[in-house]
Amino acid sequence: MNVENAVVPTGDQLKSLLAMGGDKPIVMVNLLKFRDKARYDEPGEPEMTGREAYDRYGRVMAPLVLAKGGKLRFSSKVDALVIGEVGELWDAVAIMEYPSRAAFVEIATSPEVQEIGRHRKAGLAGQLLIQCSEAGV
Repeated sequence: MNVENAVVPTGDQLKSLLAMGGDKPIVMVNLLKFRDKARYDEPGEPEMTGREAYDRYGRVMAPLVLAKGGKLRFSSKVDALVIGEVGELWDAVAIMEYPSRAAFVEIATSPEVQEIGRHRKAGLAGQLLIQCSEAGV
């Protein structure tokens, strides 16, 4: 299994998501790895941890998602890996629900999210974003 810890979805990944169709709610499982120190592309930001930079993103992102019918289902720091093996453990997990795949892409590509995305990019060393649907296991 190859695991690539990225920060931003590619255009092809978003197109593939939309091509799956459907207007039912989806759930996104976010596995987050924070930088020790935030790295902004532009000067002038105060020094802070990656977690602090990501929190700046989250404080604006959460109301945007809620306004479009989404919701936060779960958020927590990661304590331990119980099964499996990874080189580095993720720092946090968040589970977000969106009304549909199209709603997720609309939110993710909105001008508001593009504006605050600099905090996300500065704070994250990487992320895995796993889309799930309500169908049971």
